[in-house]
Amino acid sequence: MTFTEGEGTGQYSDHEKDHISEKYPFADAYRVIKLEILVDKKHVDPVVKIIRENGKTGYRGDGMIIISPVDEVYKVRTDEKGILAI
Repeated sequence: MTFTEGEGTGQYSDHEKDHISEKYPFADAYRVIKLEILVDKKHVDPVVKIIRENGKTGYRGDGMIIISPVDEVYKVRTDEKGILAI
């Protein structure tokens, strides 16, 4: 699990309007946390469920979940690969 701090604007939100603003796209940048989790395929659905149930505030900026396949994993220090490297 990795946490990365950054700044973001989502969809260039203009908090005074209900639509996307291109007038000041970066004036409203806010702090964001990117959470990266690598799990076995069989654990994807349960992990997504936990994040959705516990990370939701109901406001803009709650974030998104992106699921990407991982072809292979190698641990540099030990030369382990696959599930042993996680």
